[in-house]
Amino acid sequence: MPLDLEPERDPDGRPDLADERVDHRFKGLPPDAEGLTVGALAAQRRNLFTGGFTTPVLALSAESVDHNLRLLETYAERHGLAFAPHGKTSMAPQLFDRQIEHGAWGITAAVPHQARVYRAHGIARIFLANELVDAVALRWLAAELDADPGFRFVCYVDSVRGVELMDEALRAAGARRPVDVVVELGAGDGARTGARTEADCAAVADAVAGARTLRLVGVAGYEGEVPRADQDRVRAWLRRLTALAAEFDKAGRFDAGIGEIVVSAGGSAWFDTVAEVFAEIPDLSLPVLKLLRSGAYVSHDSGHYRTLTPFNRVPEEGALEPAFRLWAQVVSRPTPEQAFTNAGKRDAAYDLHLPEAQVVRDARTGEIRPAAGITVTGLSDQHGWLRTEPDADLEVGDWLGMGLSHPCTSFDKWQLIPLVAADGTVVDYVRTFF
Repeated sequence: MPLDLEPERDPDGRPDLADERVDHRFKGLPPDAEGLTVGALAAQRRNLFTGGFTTPVLALSAESVDHNLRLLETYAERHGLAFAPHGKTSMAPQLFDRQIEHGAWGITAAVPHQARVYRAHGIARIFLANELVDAVALRWLAAELDADPGFRFVCYVDSVRGVELMDEALRAAGARRPVDVVVELGAGDGARTGARTEADCAAVADAVAGARTLRLVGVAGYEGEVPRADQDRVRAWLRRLTALAAEFDKAGRFDAGIGEIVVSAGGSAWFDTVAEVFAEIPDLSLPVLKLLRSGAYVSHDSGHYRTLTPFNRVPEEGALEPAFRLWAQVVSRPTPEQAFTNAGKRDAAYDLHLPEAQVVRDARTGEIRPAAGITVTGLSDQHGWLRTEPDADLEVGDWLGMGLSHPCTSFDKWQLIPLVAADGTVVDYVRTFF
């Protein structure tokens, strides 16, 4: 009789991830856990190194995730910011719940699939940082809004044509609630999406005013796309964004019934500058929801965001901790200068930087030591290439613990990730939905 692989659902209809069955779908998990529920396996509190896990296996530090959640909660409160972290980073509803418990207003999405995952897991506020012109997705959205008066959804608009397509699809769907939209100001010539000029933004706002299925609630954009970004250029663009909100308000573009004006920006590289400029927003006719959308903070990393994080500029505010460690086993040591692990492109992020060799767990003694003299020089599909210095202490069978760069392309390679305490105890498993 086949196993029931689908998790049970809570009384509110949300999937109970603890009831999902462990099987061959999930890399690195103990073969003898086959058929257990995730909850039952977590309750066993196995050790990552001695509890039957196979390599390669990605782990998240429980302590570092907790630290990062608390730090961004405190930062947002200190600076008067609301917070909708970008869920595309992890696509992990368990982490979304933790983020909301730590003060997040809601969760940001990029595409309709992500919003559907969020809704399936009970997320009540979604900010979609894209213009949504897919008629099928808009029909789904209209049904979600009509069925749940407590569901709040906001998305970008950046073109008159986009407004026309949204209005047409929503009218065809018989939408009863208008969709809240924010006009996206582009970050400059050659940047990504967004209306390029304030006049273009006004034309989009005029089009929204003529569409009964849409409701203008604010302005938004992404400062990470500012060309040749530095603090001065980012600050200047953010001031254009906040000035646009003030001008729209002065022109009476916001109906009093919206309750608050949304002004949103903030990736993971410039949120200190966002906080600075958002603090300058003058009093408007309605309260302002100053909405930050940084997402990479929950895991941070050992490469790209370690370099870019604004906490490097404001160390007095705290510091994020990298939570990822990919463990692979040395499977070949053909020369004194070279070794190979069993983790490659299918397991590790490599779009920005190669993994960083950090520690070695000795296969003979279980001792963990620094990965001195060991460098990851390349990745094949299923192998990691190592260069080893003459004094490097490494042999076949040892486990190599590596830091990763770029959370978004680390999470998406793993469907079930052990959450590991500092002593190696696996305290939970994080399910992803890419």
